[in-house]
Amino acid sequence: MFRIKKLDIFIAKQFGLLFLAAFVICQFVLMMQFLWRYVDELIGKGLSMDVLAQFFWYMGIMLMPQAFPLAILLSSLITFGNLGESSELTAIKAAGISLRQAMRSLTVITITIACISFYFQEVIGPKAFVSFQQLLISMQQKNPEVEIPEGIFYDGIPGSNLYVQKKDLDRGVLYGIMIYRMNNNYEDAAVILADSGRIQATAEKKHLLLTLYSGEWFENMRQSGLGVNANVPYRRETFATKKILLDFDGGFNLTEMGGISADARSKGLSRIVHDLDSIREFNDSVGHQNYHEAMQITYARAALNHSDSTKIEKAVAGQNELFDSLYQKLSADDKQRILTQASNDVQMTLTNLDFKAEYSYWLNREERMHMMEAINKFTLSLSCIIFFFIGAPLGAIIRKGGLGVPVIISVIVFIVFYILDNTGMRMARIDEWTVWFGKLLGTAVLSPIAIFFTYKANKDSTVFNVDMYRNIVMQLLGLRTKRSIMKKEVIIEEPQYLEDSNKLAIISEEASHYIDEHKLLRWPNPIVVFFRSGIDEDIATLNDKLEAIIEDLSYTRDKRIIMLLNRYPIIATHAHTRPFQRKWLNVLTGVFLPTGVFFYVRIIRFRFRLYKDLQHIQRTNTKLIARISELYNK
Repeated sequence: MFRIKKLDIFIAKQFGLLFLAAFVICQFVLMMQFLWRYVDELIGKGLSMDVLAQFFWYMGIMLMPQAFPLAILLSSLITFGNLGESSELTAIKAAGISLRQAMRSLTVITITIACISFYFQEVIGPKAFVSFQQLLISMQQKNPEVEIPEGIFYDGIPGSNLYVQKKDLDRGVLYGIMIYRMNNNYEDAAVILADSGRIQATAEKKHLLLTLYSGEWFENMRQSGLGVNANVPYRRETFATKKILLDFDGGFNLTEMGGISADARSKGLSRIVHDLDSIREFNDSVGHQNYHEAMQITYARAALNHSDSTKIEKAVAGQNELFDSLYQKLSADDKQRILTQASNDVQMTLTNLDFKAEYSYWLNREERMHMMEAINKFTLSLSCIIFFFIGAPLGAIIRKGGLGVPVIISVIVFIVFYILDNTGMRMARIDEWTVWFGKLLGTAVLSPIAIFFTYKANKDSTVFNVDMYRNIVMQLLGLRTKRSIMKKEVIIEEPQYLEDSNKLAIISEEASHYIDEHKLLRWPNPIVVFFRSGIDEDIATLNDKLEAIIEDLSYTRDKRIIMLLNRYPIIATHAHTRPFQRKWLNVLTGVFLPTGVFFYVRIIRFRFRLYKDLQHIQRTNTKLIARISELYNK
């Protein structure tokens, strides 16, 4: 039965205060980052304070679910880091309370925050997004001539899409202009191309005046007859100068919600699931319609079933011969007229196909955006729990509180998650990755890390013990430390000098015998190295004897002996025979050629080093025996 204890209240209080502070800081940082994207929308627009206040209010509400995970990560890191640094965590474990039990109150709080985050995304967030987009679009429309970007289509003007290749703000000239004007649907579109032009708002701020130079105007024409619409040839106009007046309200008025409410970010989960069915059905119908229209263009003259490829090829080939014979009988003017008409038909067909392709891509993108938003509501809430189980165990492991190490670790973890999540989102949005893979990438990577850190913290493992990793690297690269024997301040019993001197003489003889027998300067047999046990008892016994003598002589009062003891090398007793202690690791290393070559060269190096060490031990033994003799002679 779960009961609230004093320890739970104590840890919850520390976490709560830190969470509030961290949340304010994270919210401020995210708002500043978000504001940097829209700073151009606010400057020079003459916006009132109430409009700016609404802008920041809705922005803050939208960013709250993103601030929750980072605030939980930072506050949990500092909380358990402070407990570890002040030895309170040690006292808690000494009382028989495990880390898992100490974390249970914060686990409940974190799950509650995750539910609050989901509620914000489901209920409050969509409303805030609609209001924010209304303000943002209204700000953009207040002064559009400075908002038109280079290289992408601008849809801030109602009923039109404007593309500008390059802008000259000093002269107020736009270059490489392309305008799509939409009347009812894409079949009624007008395409306007111009070499350059200018755009300015009228005095009453109700219209935009476009002055275009050196361009062409393409427009579909439709006529009504007998209640059925039928296509007729399009209109084409070439102009040197053209002025176009567009309806546009330049004052600050909230835009309509029609287009905004269709955005996936303005919908709750139930509405997204409901709209996804409609979107998929509509996308399928548009795809089938485009397919049938393309087939009609391709096989209209063949008058056959397009699945019968052989008949189609013969029919088309026969009609081409007939057309060629008829074409050769025409006059030069008729030939030119037919070629011009055919070129115009092909150009218009290609334009329509390109536009339909863009429209189909946009429809498919809308479906993906709805799926991504539905998944995002769960992953962003789940990230609160994941970040807690990363932050709390890390704080218990590193045992560093304050705003130093925890802030650095929090930033690193959040950056990793941010990069993975945004990369997956962008790749899923452009249909390079599946939606599920893209949106779950960050969660899938961080979840095992959270489980690993929680497991290690509960087992009191030294995951971030720098000395442990340094020793592993030094062993892998064959590095070693030097002896550091200091003179003892208090000596109770003197060393056995004569006995140690005799033992050193025996060790020198054993070292000579070992060098002659094992032939350390020769290359070892790879089969013996990787596929046999390779335990060298002789060198291990010799090293144990030498270490015992060094330990006994370290209690001497003679400085010269202390200096000679520090000259003895630290011997690796098995590194010259096999890479690892475990036989299966040696076999696996030997089978995999790149690692096998590396460790084989490493063993050769260790054999040569052991040869040099044994010679150095012999020379040091000689000097040490001589020094002991001098002491006894005195």
